[in-house]
Amino acid sequence: MKYKALVPELSVTNISESKKFYLDILGFHLEYERVEDKFAFLSFGEAQLMIEEINGSWNTAELMYPLGRGVNFQIDMDDVEGMAAALKRHEISLFRDVMVNHYESDDGVVMVKEILVQDPDGYLLRFSQLITAGSSI
Repeated sequence: MKYKALVPELSVTNISESKKFYLDILGFHLEYERVEDKFAFLSFGEAQLMIEEINGSWNTAELMYPLGRGVNFQIDMDDVEGMAAALKRHEISLFRDVMVNHYESDDGVVMVKEILVQDPDGYLLRFSQLITAGSSI
């Protein structure tokens, strides 16, 4: 496995609950885990993510829900509508339902379809599907 240049590691309150959410509901793949450390390395397409149950090793301050305030993790995918439907089937509320956004870039306007959902600890995940790249509105 080739590691990406940036791989976020999220401190989670319950590794079993988080693994169930990421693997069974979102469709992430378990690359490997260290059960004794309550750690898992996950992937979703080209995205990589680590989760580890809170153990005090990495905490810079008291952790309070929702964790990860001020950051969202964009994860590229091919079927945002399918992900939204899967989340709703599991009775998971979306932070933001399916929306189409336009983002300016050096190459023009990029149009993406996105949803936002919080994981069990409140981390904000943004699933993003490219619709058009470098076009004008």
